[in-house]
Amino acid sequence: MRQLFSLIFLSLLSLSVSSVHPSSSSSDYHEQLVLRPLPLSALLASFNFRSNTTFSEFEARNFRLFPRSLAQILQHAGTRELHLRFSLGRWDAESWGARPWDGAREGGTGVELWAWLEADTDEEADHKWLILTNALSGLFCASLNFIDATRTTRPVMSFQPEGDHPNSTVTNMHLLYGVLPHEVVCTENLTPFLKLLPCKGKAGIATLLDGHKLFDASWQSMAIDIRPICPSGGECVLQIEQTIDMVLDIERSKRPRDNPIPRPPPGHELPCDTSKPYHSHDTCFPADYKANQDWSLSQVFGKTIKGTCPLMDPTNPPVCLQIPDSRTVYISDGVVEKKNPDRNSRCFDIPPTADFEMVVTPPSDDDAAQTSPGAVGVLQPETPLLYAERSFTGHGQERGGVQTILRNPSPDREVEFVYMETLPWFMRIYLHTMEARIAGHNAAHNASLIQQVSYRPALDRARGTQLEVRMRVPAASTVFLTYDFEKSILRYTEYPPDANRGFDVAAAVITILNSNADKDAAGGRSAVYTLRTTSLLCSLPTPDFSMPYNVIIFTSTAIALAFGGMFNIIVRRFVAADEGPEVGLGALTGRLKGRLNGLLERLRRRTGNK
Repeated sequence: MRQLFSLIFLSLLSLSVSSVHPSSSSSDYHEQLVLRPLPLSALLASFNFRSNTTFSEFEARNFRLFPRSLAQILQHAGTRELHLRFSLGRWDAESWGARPWDGAREGGTGVELWAWLEADTDEEADHKWLILTNALSGLFCASLNFIDATRTTRPVMSFQPEGDHPNSTVTNMHLLYGVLPHEVVCTENLTPFLKLLPCKGKAGIATLLDGHKLFDASWQSMAIDIRPICPSGGECVLQIEQTIDMVLDIERSKRPRDNPIPRPPPGHELPCDTSKPYHSHDTCFPADYKANQDWSLSQVFGKTIKGTCPLMDPTNPPVCLQIPDSRTVYISDGVVEKKNPDRNSRCFDIPPTADFEMVVTPPSDDDAAQTSPGAVGVLQPETPLLYAERSFTGHGQERGGVQTILRNPSPDREVEFVYMETLPWFMRIYLHTMEARIAGHNAAHNASLIQQVSYRPALDRARGTQLEVRMRVPAASTVFLTYDFEKSILRYTEYPPDANRGFDVAAAVITILNSNADKDAAGGRSAVYTLRTTSLLCSLPTPDFSMPYNVIIFTSTAIALAFGGMFNIIVRRFVAADEGPEVGLGALTGRLKGRLNGLLERLRRRTGNK
């Protein structure tokens, strides 16, 4: 019955689209899922949905593929380009290699938002930014309305427009950037994300997106990018691209449904590394998970793909798998497999109404010669252009420092990038302490590392600190970027309920520039790779919140005792014991006895003393 309803829904959807817009091209919407096994039993799944809408349709409010709810927000807020990120977890660059999409679809932990708004003045841009954040907060069930002036910055060197904007509007465009590192991404954000898709997650690769699997991933990022695209010789379109990237643990994803709580396996089932010299019957060194596991879509995602979306481009294969050509893959009946000439990937054409299941078998012995040890059966991860680590230094509750370790793995090419940090106002930077040094070199080699600095100091309770540094790391070198800061003391009403946990500091954004390209009119270069560091947890001087409670209790007790005594003195009247009225059970009995005698006397008189 459920399959029948699905077929009816897809048929009606395709008929309605073809009848209302018979002249529309089917290539206006693309969707594709790319699966890539990673070392240590990890699987990278990249979902990409892209649709194009002409500006004539957009201005005429003809929302065929572009979601109406989002279009009205962009029109009302005067937004020319929008980028929104929801991210959780940490990308392990040491094991997994370079980031997907060269980091362009990645965000820091929490929620990131940056947009180009058309406005004549900064005040008008701030007003439109407030409208945009509040509207997106309600649309995506997120706390974007908390992106106020203290969490908003105006980057100068880090971000460049991805769309094609006419020269008449570039002069009036304002870039604003906001981040919420403490935001917890959950299913409430995934549901409105799926509602923006043309098929609403009911058909195609979006049917695999389940909150239980997505938020059980080791790392995940949801991205929405809206930009104008003007191809040469064609009509300009407004493009919306939705991307979901997640790294799943194959071993954990294959856990059976009847065991929802992960429990450690028994001792005799633990995989042990028998090559260790201290291995024995009572000593087990855990072995790393290998990539030669067999897995299927239903095991990893809990379900199969329900056909294809009828609006997608039929020439674009919906599912691609990046594994060596020698590995055997079993697919459902009716699915056409196409192996690429590079012998490292293959794609699958799925029938419109058929369920797609895929089973990947363990690798053969021939794969060991194509891959590195420890990564048998998977492609060799691509080495990223830069490794970055950031942490706090110092001790105490008054002052501290930030240290960022930047390592260039290339043996013959230097890396030039822009390092940007958005810090809260209560972290006051000592800019004169900022220093960049190469590990193992003297001061003469460190003079040319920092090339340009853009610094906007913070104002207490008004705006945060914005720091952008354009610097370079020589080939095969490690650079330490450090600076000191001072911690402010907050008012007791400004602390959150979990004040002792600390305050989240947003991740640093590193934009690697293209060294071979010339500078544009704005003086910047295009970005070739983007990465985020991990977010930090800053511990501020926290008062003892039990003292206000003790003061309130002591004051209330003192007031109650004083008020009670004064009330007794003013209202009560002190008399001798014999002057007061008779009280007690005896007086009450006497009054009742007197009334009873009176009633008997009146009754005797009426009866004539008989």
